[in-house]
Amino acid sequence: MKRSRFFFLSAALLAQGQGRRNAAAKEYFVYFGTYTRTDSKGIYAYRFTPATGKLTRIGLVGETENPSILTIHPNRKYLYASNELSNYRGERSGSVTAFSIDPKTAALTLLNRVSAKGGTTAHLVVDRTGKCLLVANYGADAGVATFPIQDDGSLGEATTVIKHTGSSTGPRQKAPHPHSVNLSPDNRFVFVPDLGTDKVFSYQLDPAKATIAPNAPPFVAVTQGSGPRHFAFHPNGQFTYTLGEMGSLVTVSAYDRAGGTMKERQTVSTIPKDFTGVNNSAHIVAHPSGKFLYASNRGHDSIAVFTIDPKKGTLTAVEQVSTQGKIPRGFAVDPTGAFLLAANQTTDNAILFRIDHKTVRLTPTGDELKLSSPVCVIFTPAQ
Repeated sequence: MKRSRFFFLSAALLAQGQGRRNAAAKEYFVYFGTYTRTDSKGIYAYRFTPATGKLTRIGLVGETENPSILTIHPNRKYLYASNELSNYRGERSGSVTAFSIDPKTAALTLLNRVSAKGGTTAHLVVDRTGKCLLVANYGADAGVATFPIQDDGSLGEATTVIKHTGSSTGPRQKAPHPHSVNLSPDNRFVFVPDLGTDKVFSYQLDPAKATIAPNAPPFVAVTQGSGPRHFAFHPNGQFTYTLGEMGSLVTVSAYDRAGGTMKERQTVSTIPKDFTGVNNSAHIVAHPSGKFLYASNRGHDSIAVFTIDPKKGTLTAVEQVSTQGKIPRGFAVDPTGAFLLAANQTTDNAILFRIDHKTVRLTPTGDELKLSSPVCVIFTPAQ
């Protein structure tokens, strides 16, 4: 137990130190993952100056198919994209592409591309040691796969492939649909919300071997029909937030870091009570201060804003702010905590908001970016 506490504290302090270094950067690159079904050709970038809130277009920096979700290596030298496909080189699978990052220009250089070992690849993340990439596959052969990261940032072949089983009550829940992979702050556990089974699966991670194994218990159930999609930890590591896509719900849980287990405390809606349309919630982010939580709504086309009780981790709804576009799937809070950038998939735009830490409100800055089918937003320091 003492060793576990020491590891968690060390990891937390390391993350805090990295966060301070990132927040101290004068400029950042903002990468957008997109769908390439229309005019987009892959991954696009902007340069962001937090002191002024200015975004300067760089343009296409990496050409690849449907790079819907992006993640960056802890050393900031490499970027990985999930290619959301149902067929890769004749295999019933999506793929994952590795790039190196030019720290001065944001340009991406292809390193390699490997099969994701499952179709419609939905999400990916690099573990905190930088040795393992974890992938969630939503479609055919739905489940989780892990890949070793080589010294040059390229990907080895899959070392773990685990297929999910089960179903739930909704029409889209006849089969498993893992939708994201999420690391515990101490890097010991991996949590995978599965929209098709109404469960959040839990795995133990061995980063040195780039493998995972089911935790005990292997999952926690959430509200039937809610369709768990994305997931966030509170910055203090004591609470978790699971976003239900179909139920437009956030499930708040207390987190036991010793065993990597969760106990539900609250469920709250991401949409107003009087909303009568169809909504599918998409992404969830805890503010780096630990004071606020955000979730995106596709249908209501908004960002839901909540305050967080510092002792209980529970949420109080503040507002739902229009994203000034349609189907806001991905968004991100900049590393300084001063801005939120939301991408609207079907209206081909992204909107920058300023975060007021006193009123908790989001206010559009007036900046609108034009790019085709943006679905993911990620910041990284620039040189």
